[in-house]
Amino acid sequence: MRCFHAPESMAHDPDFRITNGRVTRNAERAERGRLLLAGLDRLGLVPEAPPRCDDANLLAVHTPEFVAFLETAWTEWQKLPNAGAEVVPNTHPQKARSTYPRHILGRAGWHLADPSAPIGEYSWTATRRAADCAVAAARAVLDGDPMAYALCRPPGHHSDADSASGHCLLNNAAIAAAHLRRHHERVAILDIDVHHGNGTQAIFSDRADVLTVSIHADPMDYYPFFNGHAHETGQGAGEGYNLNLALPRDSGDDVWHDAIRQALARIAAFAPGALVLSLGLDAHENDPLRGLAVTTDGFRVAGEMIAAADLPCVMVQEGGYLSADLTDNLAAFLGGAMGKAPETFATDGAR
Repeated sequence: MRCFHAPESMAHDPDFRITNGRVTRNAERAERGRLLLAGLDRLGLVPEAPPRCDDANLLAVHTPEFVAFLETAWTEWQKLPNAGAEVVPNTHPQKARSTYPRHILGRAGWHLADPSAPIGEYSWTATRRAADCAVAAARAVLDGDPMAYALCRPPGHHSDADSASGHCLLNNAAIAAAHLRRHHERVAILDIDVHHGNGTQAIFSDRADVLTVSIHADPMDYYPFFNGHAHETGQGAGEGYNLNLALPRDSGDDVWHDAIRQALARIAAFAPGALVLSLGLDAHENDPLRGLAVTTDGFRVAGEMIAAADLPCVMVQEGGYLSADLTDNLAAFLGGAMGKAPETFATDGAR
C-alpha cells in the first residue's frame, strides 16, 4: 500500500478551542501526526512526500473566495491591532441574507463556521499539502494500486465549499473524490469518523454521480449537531444519493460493523468505479472526544470488511485524537485492510 504524508504539516499545531464555554487546548495537535506515523511504521509502510497538485483540484470543490481566504488570512490577521496568534472568528453571518465582507474580521466569520478550526502561521501550508496527499493517493489508485492512504493534517470532512469547522480546513476527501470523478462515472465516499461528514455531504448533496455515506454518533446530542440525520438523503438531482447512519452514543463493535455492512451494501448497489474512505479513528472507546465505543480489534475487522468490497480505495485520514491507542488503531485498520495477521502489527507488549 502506498502512503503519503507531507512533513510540512507537522508545523500546524493549533492552540485555540472553546469547550463548554471555556478556552481549552485544541484537540488537533501535531502529536497526532507522530502517533499516526508510528502506526505506519509498525506495518513497515514508508510514507512518500506528495507532489504539489494543481489548484484546480481545490477549486473543484471549494469556492475561490474560500481558498484565497485560507491562503492569506493569517498574514492579514497579523495586521490587526493587538492581534492574536491565530485567526478565530468573533462574529458569524446568516449567509442567505448577507453580503460578503471585505474586512478580515468579517471574512473570518464568513469562512470559519466555528472556533475549533483556528488558522495559524503554518495552517495554509499544512492544509495545502494535506490536499496534495489526498490527490497523490487518488492518483496512485488510478494508476492501479488497489488501496492508498493519505495521512492528512488538518482533516477536512467538516469543511463545505465555502467554510471550515471542526478542526478541518480544505476538504481532502472531497478533493480526492473530485479527482477520481474525472476518470470514473461514479465515485462513492464512505465516512466512518465518529462525527458526521457534514461538509462532504453539503459539497455533493445535489449530485447523483457521487454517493456519500456517513456512519457516526447521533448528532441529536453530538457534534456537528445540525446535520447527519436519516432524513437528509440529498437534494435535487442528488436525492437518494446521501445516506446517514446515525448510531446511539457509546455503540460498540457489533452495532458499528452492522452499519458498515449496510453502508457497503448501498455502495455496491451504486456500483462506483472507486471509493474514498474518510478514515476517522475517533470512534474508539478511549478517544478523548468519546462518541462511540469501538475497540482496536473492531477497527481491524472494519479494515477487512472495507477491503472485501473489492473497490479501488483512497483512504483519507480524518479524526482520531490523542490517546495511547491511536497508533494501535491505525495499524489495526490498515493491517486488517492489507490482510495481515494481528500478531504482525500488535504492540510489543501484546505479542
